[in-house]
Amino acid sequence: MNRKTIIAALAPALLLGGCVSLGGKAPPSLLTLTSSETAAAGAGATGSQQTALAMVEFEVPRVLDVTRLPVQVSDTEIAYLKDAVWVERPARLFRRMVAETIRARSGRLVIDGDDPGAGATDRLSGTLRSFGYDARTSSVVVVFDATRNGGGAQVMTKRFEARVSGVPADVRSVGPALNQAANDVAGQVAEWVAGA
Repeated sequence: MNRKTIIAALAPALLLGGCVSLGGKAPPSLLTLTSSETAAAGAGATGSQQTALAMVEFEVPRVLDVTRLPVQVSDTEIAYLKDAVWVERPARLFRRMVAETIRARSGRLVIDGDDPGAGATDRLSGTLRSFGYDARTSSVVVVFDATRNGGGAQVMTKRFEARVSGVPADVRSVGPALNQAANDVAGQVAEWVAGA
């Protein structure tokens, strides 16, 4: 093949490349959650199927099954906060925070992952009901309904909630406030697990 033939063959592909966009404009930054309590480096835990705690994937309503941050505008309206994008879905971030808080406080063997293969009989699951900003009260709200299957046929449930008020409706304020509220709820869950 000569050079003109090669260029002619590639021309449509090169022209099409200018028309293809692989996603929209990236946000200036991404939000994540950081646990205020972490296990020390090198800390380990051992346990049996009866003493280990398996973290099961948390359920969420559809409004939270995205990487955007919901804003409750009214009883019947929800919007998303401008430029507020999570690094991954909030239910996964929150589950890891809860697991790390329980691990740090108790030293207990906590199996966290999408497929905890250890077969632990003690399992923590639940539904993250609210994880966003309430424009009506200028506050962030985290509501988590936990379900725990202990040994045998025992099942326990409990609702946990935390709010941080006086938060301006911008990503630089809402992100840290949600991290604070999430840590509060994670601590409540850890206390419940330890006392149950």
